[in-house]
Amino acid sequence: MIEKLYYSALFDACWSTLKTFGYTHFGAETGAVCVLHSWGQNLSLHPHLHCLVPAAGYDLKGCWKKLGDHQKFLYPVHQLSGVFKGKFLDLLKRRLRKKQLLSDFEETIENAYGKKWVVYCEPAMANAEHVIRYLGQYTHRVAISNQRILKITKTHVSFIAKNYRTGGQKSAITITGVEFLRRFCQHILPRNFVKIRYYGLYNATTKRNLKLQFQPEEHPVEKKIQQSNETATAVIHRIAGKDFKKCPHCEHGKMIIVRELPRIRSPAIAISTLFYKALQ
Repeated sequence: MIEKLYYSALFDACWSTLKTFGYTHFGAETGAVCVLHSWGQNLSLHPHLHCLVPAAGYDLKGCWKKLGDHQKFLYPVHQLSGVFKGKFLDLLKRRLRKKQLLSDFEETIENAYGKKWVVYCEPAMANAEHVIRYLGQYTHRVAISNQRILKITKTHVSFIAKNYRTGGQKSAITITGVEFLRRFCQHILPRNFVKIRYYGLYNATTKRNLKLQFQPEEHPVEKKIQQSNETATAVIHRIAGKDFKKCPHCEHGKMIIVRELPRIRSPAIAISTLFYKALQ
């Protein structure tokens, strides 16, 4: 229960901060796509949000408005850090008090007020491909993949992890099977919890209302659907403007499929095996 309360407060405080800055700095409501990411490379509990924020929105008159300088950050990061800290801790205290749990965490929260909080910002991405690649790192992944697990014995698990304090160098970590399961289970989300949330312009209700408000009236047009004999390769070539069968090295030869690689999955087999061994 406490995890759900904490994560929900994280989302709500984040959007409240972004929404406030949109109005105070540009007089407009923007939007955000927020993705919960709860783990570090060593499987430690490190809950944080990755947010995609557009440099555009609708002002109070309902007019489309571009925001900020695309060569710079949208909002001042130091101010974001301070406002987010205040909103999150205040929201967390109120919700814990409502659940009669505040006394268990009040000292920790008060100490957090004195800490320096950091909101990390990145400049605008170059194109849609970079956006998809960035979000794809976090949307459908679990805490660890099979590729990072090096060895499983009856008592220990070894896996690869990056150390960002040493420039992202990779090293092997070996911990007991029980400790591995404890760390991994920290990242199992509460039942029915939504880890990807859409706000402002991206919210379904907002998009529907904006479409009805700003889209010109359309008259019904009868459309005849014709079945095309065009192949999938031809469709890709027509849309993307590339021939994916052409050899990328010599640019003359044609590539053929010799083998289909299995899709990279979450570590279901390895971890289920570990659970089985732990229960023996």
